[in-house]
Amino acid sequence: MYRNHAGKPGIDPGNTSLFTTPDGVTFRRMPHGADAVYVVGEYRFDDIRPDEIVLDIGANVGAFCIRAARRSRHVLAVEPILTEALRENVARNGGGVDVVDGALGTGERVRIAWGERTLAVTTCTLEEFAAAAGGCDFLKCDCEGAEWFIRPQHLDGVRRIEMELHMPPIGGPVNRRLLDYIGEHYDFEIERTPGYDVKGVIGVLHAIRKGGR
Repeated sequence: MYRNHAGKPGIDPGNTSLFTTPDGVTFRRMPHGADAVYVVGEYRFDDIRPDEIVLDIGANVGAFCIRAARRSRHVLAVEPILTEALRENVARNGGGVDVVDGALGTGERVRIAWGERTLAVTTCTLEEFAAAAGGCDFLKCDCEGAEWFIRPQHLDGVRRIEMELHMPPIGGPVNRRLLDYIGEHYDFEIERTPGYDVKGVIGVLHAIRKGGR
């Protein structure tokens, strides 16, 4: 298994041809410096329901959102850097995903670096992205530390969370209020040994709202 610059599992991007994963998702093979992610082994999504609204923040080239669209009719993917390839891959795999250029934050304009690219991006809150999607039942979030900008009350309608958690040097300090909210309202575990080893990654949060829906 190839591991890209971010340490995340992927498929060796040695050329620019198309390729299809064993589960039938076709991607444009990205150049080495793009840090494209094609697999989602660390995330659990078998319980996505057909009528649920899925929000994928940090969609990269579509590994999660394309697979989520096989289960849900309502998927919104947010990506600041690899949006062009994301849109191509979504279309190539039958659509079903609305793609938004953007990043999670508090509304400020920030410079985001990924792979060999850096872009200035105006951020939006989770509440704003959820409003654009028409709600959020299932949240997948992999945004390199920006998850700590989420205000706890913005999770009020979210049934399921799959979220990579970071600590400095990736992103800012841990938001204890957010963790307290999750601890109070969700049954959860933090998988502290993800499928890759990167300094600054705490682990992957798997959470389901208590009582379900």
